[in-house]
Amino acid sequence: MTQLVEKVTEPLKRLGVDASYGAPVEIDGATIVPVALVWFGFGGGNGNMGAKSDADAEGEGFGGGGVSVPIGAYVTTSLGVRFQPNLIALLAVGIPFVLVAGHVLAKLVKAAKK
Repeated sequence: MTQLVEKVTEPLKRLGVDASYGAPVEIDGATIVPVALVWFGFGGGNGNMGAKSDADAEGEGFGGGGVSVPIGAYVTTSLGVRFQPNLIALLAVGIPFVLVAGHVLAKLVKAAKK
């Protein structure tokens, strides 16, 4: 099991900045560096804790997953560097936040009136 975990996690050592920022791309004299929010998680397992039933039960296990949300890009031109957000990702993240904030604000106003 230890070798399996080492084999799976070895490529993850380069994650971090490499996963959050893409390779620079040159388009029409502008340099574009894509940016993403990246997170991931992993699990593990083992088994056979002295089992004397269920046909001497054994075990193993492993799992993992991750998400990458493109949030925009840094654009470098002769005028300077600016961050250009991905409006679709901004809406996807922002709409639930606004709904929750509105719900909480409505509850606070209702509580203040009492």
